[in-house]
Order: sequence, then structure tokens, then C-alpha cells
Amino acid sequence: MSYLQQLQPADEHNQTLQSNVHPLDWKNPTPKGRYNLVVIGAGTAGLVTAAGAAGLGAKVALIERGLMGGDCLNVGCVPSKALILAARQATSVRDSAKFGVHSTAPDVDFAQVMQRMRLLRASISPHDSAKRFRELGVDVFFGQGTFASRNTVEVGDQTLRFKKAVIATGARAAELPIAGLKLAGYLTNETLFSLTELPRRLIVIGGGPIGCEMAQCFARLGSQVTLIEVSPRILGREEADAARIVQASLENDRVEIVIGTNIVRVQTEGADKIVVVSSHGKESSIRGDRILVGVGRTPNVDGLGLENAGVEYDLRSGVHVDDRLRTSNRNIFAAGDICSPFKFTHAADFLARIVIQNALFMGRAKASRLVVPWCTYTSPELAHVGISPADAAERGLQLDTFTQPLSSTDRAILDGEQEGFVRVYCQRGSDRILGATIVAAHAGEMIGEIVMAMKHRIGLGKIASVIHPYPTQAEAIRKLGDQYNRTKLTPTVKMLLNRWLRWTR
Repeated sequence: MSYLQQLQPADEHNQTLQSNVHPLDWKNPTPKGRYNLVVIGAGTAGLVTAAGAAGLGAKVALIERGLMGGDCLNVGCVPSKALILAARQATSVRDSAKFGVHSTAPDVDFAQVMQRMRLLRASISPHDSAKRFRELGVDVFFGQGTFASRNTVEVGDQTLRFKKAVIATGARAAELPIAGLKLAGYLTNETLFSLTELPRRLIVIGGGPIGCEMAQCFARLGSQVTLIEVSPRILGREEADAARIVQASLENDRVEIVIGTNIVRVQTEGADKIVVVSSHGKESSIRGDRILVGVGRTPNVDGLGLENAGVEYDLRSGVHVDDRLRTSNRNIFAAGDICSPFKFTHAADFLARIVIQNALFMGRAKASRLVVPWCTYTSPELAHVGISPADAAERGLQLDTFTQPLSSTDRAILDGEQEGFVRVYCQRGSDRILGATIVAAHAGEMIGEIVMAMKHRIGLGKIASVIHPYPTQAEAIRKLGDQYNRTKLTPTVKMLLNRWLRWTR
């Protein structure tokens, strides 16, 4: 897909975006001598690597064939969260009566919602711009970067020699092998944010994070949404009771969820797109105006000439790396979605930091030591970090589980957001935190406290001694610490305490 398709409509905001992240009048510099580091791909992993290395004095080249900022800025985190906020505002108006605030139904101006998104995206883009990185001392090249040998990369008619290189080309939406889908036409995250008219009927294929976020978002903005998931439930990698809370919220927002069904084919009838599904041997049809495919990612390995550099890869998982992010060519590293199972912006950021240490300074930092959380930005949000009960069972680990329902948390009650919980998994018999799941309105903000505790080996019992402001939903985390400390009040301890108190009366 051409990057120009991501810049539609060609209004002033997208023109500003383009002038920052792929200026039409850009002239590639002339390479001089060997680079300490050549970075291919200017998404999060590539930008962090290039900026960090240049800031430490390295001679760095950065190559991008599309838009700097990658998926996150252009077709991912930034535009999606702008839309999600607009959808939440619409829902606040719709549900205001239960707070005693009466208003008419929300009148959503979808074109204005999208215009605001483009404005905000453009306003953020200078941080990822070619001009900024040139000012940081990075040689920025636009074009296809292709390895010509084990230590050279070609961009157009120029050859860049390197001591070390980093592959950070990310991933893109996968093409699903569904009969008739391509012919009927469909949206992905790369084209969704170019819409200017709200689809009256939207069919979303995939009940993972992207599918759930956008299904709820567009339903709240006024689309009639049907979400199709082939698995028995949505958000399959999350805990079942957590996913059920999110599913109930989506259904409350009038998303029709079709689960445990196979997609047989896609066909068209006039302007209608028809997805034919099969369950228990019976076929049925789902009609819509637009189809959004929100499942599957394909690593961007095409055109890189990896064979010329001796870099091993496959088309499913991308570039193969070891725990220090080295490829089979020890002078070439990789970071981000091109090599990591954690396809998140924040993971790409910290993988890039590992690359800087290991590639430039003979460091021994390991990706396996990262504590990587994630969050699905539905309402409520669902955040997780570390181990789950299923993981523990596979590894033969025993856990102690502590759960604090939001229905017992004062601020959640006052906010009308009682559906959810904070749950922590500790190593059996200790307060060492191995994992956590949070379902709450701001779970993504709350999970950070748990991540910090895990990273720095702060036990759950110690969190009980941390004063949290009252009333906040984060206070639920502190209450989990209280739960753990109460487990230490064994019958024997309680008997001894009672004797002491009787003796001191």
C-alpha cells in the first residue's frame, strides 16, 4: 500500500503531516564514510534507536520508505485514541440522564471528529519529523533500504556502509485468505482513518484489541456494528472473566457480537458487502456497507534483501533474533514489531534501548528481562502484565491470587464504573508479584504501579503501606496489599496477639 493512501483526504492537516514525516522536497544527504549505525525503518523502534544513538555521539543514518512515525503516529495509537475519546464523549451525553443530567441524544458530526483527529495527529508529528532528526545529527534518507551485502545498505543509487545496522521496519495488516474479501474491498487500520463519512453498517472481522476498540468506538459514534470472531470468545489471550466484562460493555453499546463461527466467503450485492458465516453446519449472512479487518499482522521483510546480509527470517514471525536482539548476522540487530511478539509502541521503545546498549557499547542487555504491560482501550479498559493462571499452569508454577472488585471501591461506585476488578498474582507463599490484570475505566494508567513493583521487586505487602489518595480507583491496588497482609494473620498469630492484648488490658 502506498503511504499516500494514508494521507487522505488531502486537507491542510494531512499536508502538514506529510511536510513533517515525508516532505516531498526532501533531498537525501550524501553518505560520507562508514556509519556507526544504519537504522532501517522510522517507526517507534527506529526513531528511538536513531535519536538515542545520535545523542550519544554515534554517526547514524535513518532510512524510511513511507511515513516517519510508523503505524503509531499515522495509522495506530494516535488516530485511534483521538476517535475513542470522541466516542466516549458521545456516550457521556447519551448516558448523562443516570447522573441526573438530562440532554438530547448526541448529534455526532463524524466529519468533524475525523478532522479533529487529523489536526491532533499533525500537531504531534513534528516530534517524529525528518527536520527534527536532521537537527539531532541523523542523516535521514527516504526510499527503500535494501541490504547489498553483510555491511552495506543501498537507498536509491547510494550505498551506505555500516559498522552496525538495525532492522526496525515493523509490521502491517495481514491479508486474510477469505474468498471474495479482496474483491469486495475492506478497511484495515491503514485506511480506516482516511474515512470522512461514518459507515451506516460496519462489519468488523476480529475480536482482538483492534477489533474490539474500533467496534465499540464506531458503535458509539452511530454505526450499526457487527463483530465477528472465530474463537469462542473475544480477547482470547485475556482472562475469561475480564473479557466477559468488556464483551458486556460492547453489547451495551449495541455491538452485535458473533463468536465461534467460521467466515465462509464475502460477496457483494449492489452496494452491500455480505459476509457469509457458518456455525454448526448452518450458513447465515451479515450485511454491511464497510468491512474492517482488525486481525493479523505481517512483518515488513519485503524488499530488504535480508538474504544478501545473511539475516534469517520467516514470513510469519519476521526477523529472527536472540535475547540480545542480534540477528544471524552479528553486526545487524532488530527491534520492534519486525521481530517481537509484543507488538506495542512501548515495547518497541524499550527494545530500541536494548539495541543501543548492545550494538554500540558491547552491552549484554536482554529482552527477556523487560516487564511489558499491555492495554486494550475499550470502555472499560483491560490491562495486563506478566503471568496469567494459564501461563503458570504450563510452567508448573503455583500462584496466590488476590482480587479487588471495583464494586467495593468507593471511587468506582461514585463514578458509576463498578464493573471491573484489580487482580494480582503472587508466587505461592510470598508477596512477589508475577502478574496482574486490571479491568477499569483507566486500567492503562493504573497498571503502571504494578509494573514498577514487578520491575523493582517490590512485594504486594509493601504496596499496602503506600498511601493512595482517597477516593481514587487506584486505591484498589493498595487494598490488594491489605489482602495479602491479612493472610499472614494465621490462627496461631491471632491467638498470640489476643493473649498479648488480654495481658496488656
